[in-house]
Amino acid sequence: MVDPMVQTVHRDPALFYWILFPISVVMILTGVLRHYATTLLATTPKRQPFAAIREQRSLLRGVNLRTNAPQLSTIAFNARKNYLVQGYKDGIFLKDPENRGKAAANPMTDPAAMEGMMGMMKGNMMMMVPQTVIMGWINAFFAGFVILKLPFPLTIRFKSMLQSGVATRDLDVQWVSSLSWYFLNLFGLQSVFIFILGNDNAASQMAQQMSQMNPGAAGAGMFQPGQDPDKLFLSEAENLEVLEHWYILDGIEDRSLATKEF
Repeated sequence: MVDPMVQTVHRDPALFYWILFPISVVMILTGVLRHYATTLLATTPKRQPFAAIREQRSLLRGVNLRTNAPQLSTIAFNARKNYLVQGYKDGIFLKDPENRGKAAANPMTDPAAMEGMMGMMKGNMMMMVPQTVIMGWINAFFAGFVILKLPFPLTIRFKSMLQSGVATRDLDVQWVSSLSWYFLNLFGLQSVFIFILGNDNAASQMAQQMSQMNPGAAGAGMFQPGQDPDKLFLSEAENLEVLEHWYILDGIEDRSLATKEF
């Protein structure tokens, strides 16, 4: 059996100290600086009034009731469902019951919405400006270098990802260019940032993108700017009314006896 031919690329050992190591160190330091800059620019969340908190938690209560309905008996579920459905329809959970049925206010005139948009813009600025500067730095000084070889084989589909900036068609996929090493560090340093800064850090590029895609998960509230809470309550009331309830302990005696061998 003939062994596959191994492609050999003669590289200067100094590439490790002058390209690979500096890029990694700069990416780590940039992430640490981004974390502290984001922390300094973050605005302290304002204390919400009781009516606003009740409005948000009431909708969440209906969602939790539908999710955990099998854990409740039929009597307990119907009691909770009737109370929530009646409250949703009557609007007793609304923060401003007098505005029920009116058109939603313009989000641009809402101070809370404007503050949230400003915070999102600050996060985007702290994410885009450093990466733009580093990208230009790498393109200016390190473009076109092949700096390392991965110790495991890859398919040809990874060639465009691992060899950015190197226009060589016959180069083995295992070789990594300097520009691709930058992208690998950009999305692969999450464990390093967790070790240095802790789990709740603002240094990870992936965490920043996830928070931008799902701002409600970061504690921004259940209602997005421009949404009508009354319509959400009516929709949740309809979901509760059409839900077919079943109890997880129904017939538990027969099921338990069926598993026993006498």
